[in-house]
Amino acid sequence: MDLHGRRTRATLEIFAVAVLYLGGELFRGLADGGRAAAVRHADDIVRAERALHIFDEAAVQRGVHHLYGLPSLLGYAYLTVHLAGTVAVLVWVYRQRRYAYARVRNVLVAANAFGVAGYTLFPTAPPRLAGIGIADTVSHATSIDLTSSLTSSFYNPYAAFPSMHIAFALVAGLAVWKLAHRRRWRVAGAAYPLAVLLVIVATGNHFFLDAAAGTAVAAAAFAVVIGGEWMRSRARSVRAESLPTPA
Repeated sequence: MDLHGRRTRATLEIFAVAVLYLGGELFRGLADGGRAAAVRHADDIVRAERALHIFDEAAVQRGVHHLYGLPSLLGYAYLTVHLAGTVAVLVWVYRQRRYAYARVRNVLVAANAFGVAGYTLFPTAPPRLAGIGIADTVSHATSIDLTSSLTSSFYNPYAAFPSMHIAFALVAGLAVWKLAHRRRWRVAGAAYPLAVLLVIVATGNHFFLDAAAGTAVAAAAFAVVIGGEWMRSRARSVRAESLPTPA
């Protein structure tokens, strides 16, 4: 492929990623089940976490507040890392591991679709809006007020289950862990989803079960994409076997 062709393909991929992100945000905004249902579902999650002895989001938030500057750092990370981290990994895979790019991109697309389905079927208030004593540290510790009418017009605050921050972080982290050659980058890839988990819980934006659902979404997306690849490969093999053998 010549230089012009490579640039054209790169431009198309950038456009596809933009459509992936903006389309997901659009459908996330449209999947609005209403505040009453969202708070009721958040209550269901709290009860489930209590039964599982994992209702510790408030303890995580209190622990973070003991470290000077960390709430602000995590707040800005919540606002930026979901998009910036995912795009950075996609660009790296496209430029350095092109053979794996289509799979990573397709898994993200599939995960996005599953996420939108989750928001539609199970609208859920995040901890900061569930009335359970967990603060909105993003609004308090950064220059962005998540509760303002302007900010709220750009996203659906009741689209918390599943956590797509976690789903995308797992896809990106696994890609780095599998494809990077240097040990420090592989370790960074493995640690990335854990760092994102701290960000989303400490800022009051997700429950642990939201993160578990995000993990399930990532796993389902991988299964769908890899299963589709296997089926296409199998179909090609069957067609090749059915061709007449040259005399």
